[in-house]
Amino acid sequence: MSTDSGSRPPAMSDVALAAGVSHQTVSRVLNGHPSVRPETRDRVQAAIASLGYRRNSAARALVTRRSDTLGVVTPASALYGPTSTLVAFEQAAREAGWYVSVATMRRFTAESMRGAVEHFLDHGVDALVVIAPTREVAAAVSGLDVPVPVVLICSALELRETAGVLSVGVDQRLGARLATRHLLARGHTEVLHVAGPQDWFDAQDRLAGWREECAAAGVVVREPIVAGWSADAGYDVGRELAARGRVPESIFAANDQLALGLEHAFWDAGIRVGQDVALVGFDDEVGSAHYLPPLTTVRQDFVRLGTLAIEVLRGALGSSERRGAPRLVPPEIVVRRSSGV
Repeated sequence: MSTDSGSRPPAMSDVALAAGVSHQTVSRVLNGHPSVRPETRDRVQAAIASLGYRRNSAARALVTRRSDTLGVVTPASALYGPTSTLVAFEQAAREAGWYVSVATMRRFTAESMRGAVEHFLDHGVDALVVIAPTREVAAAVSGLDVPVPVVLICSALELRETAGVLSVGVDQRLGARLATRHLLARGHTEVLHVAGPQDWFDAQDRLAGWREECAAAGVVVREPIVAGWSADAGYDVGRELAARGRVPESIFAANDQLALGLEHAFWDAGIRVGQDVALVGFDDEVGSAHYLPPLTTVRQDFVRLGTLAIEVLRGALGSSERRGAPRLVPPEIVVRRSSGV
């Protein structure tokens, strides 16, 4: 089936004629309206496929004042948290009918952030999302003043309350408290924390949650060991603890990669994880169930985080409200053999 014009692309009116329905019915099918009968929807979709019809997004944007596109600014990082956040948000946005345009940045300054924002505004995005895991990103966000809603995905409580934007995040402090509480409930009187780099908000909140839970239990803590995020960093920490004979009863590692490195170092030193020392990580990254021994860890619900960010965006687009109370996704503890059998 083809149109009679020869040169022009098929229009919505051509689809309506081919399917034997009204222009309004075609519009309802394209917009996923629930009132269309299944057989009618099938007929319209068959006509769309046969004609090769494509919606004129530019014309539609003029009418609706919406581009159905969201701009996302995120660090150029392959680390588990930011990457998982971006993937989950993109999937949630697509399911909600939005396309996502992404700007990855290696350095965050007020100038580079402004350039990314201006680029997105020039392309008519409906809203902006900033994945802000570090102080550098947060500083660049703090001066934003744009005519569209901005949602910050960030764990830092203080930043979310003062940044003047809408925000969502995983409750990192709660996750750290769950990890620490689990180890204390196993009868351990000492929980060492191997922390992540302190310019990362996740690392700050996990350290704070560990301190809070130890204080609530009346446990005296030794100073945390601040490391990086990598398995290499965890291995170095574990090797030094073993060499000095200072391996504690239990350890809460700030992420699963640190825990992996600790397991390796302790294995080399003949120290049995799950027996001589209890170990808990954070993230439940792919493969953590297959560490030796399988890793007890804290799982972040990135799917829920992405959905929550979309919910907040929908609300912002339907009102003039551009700030509100931070909304948090609770994590959960996943118990495996590394914390004891």
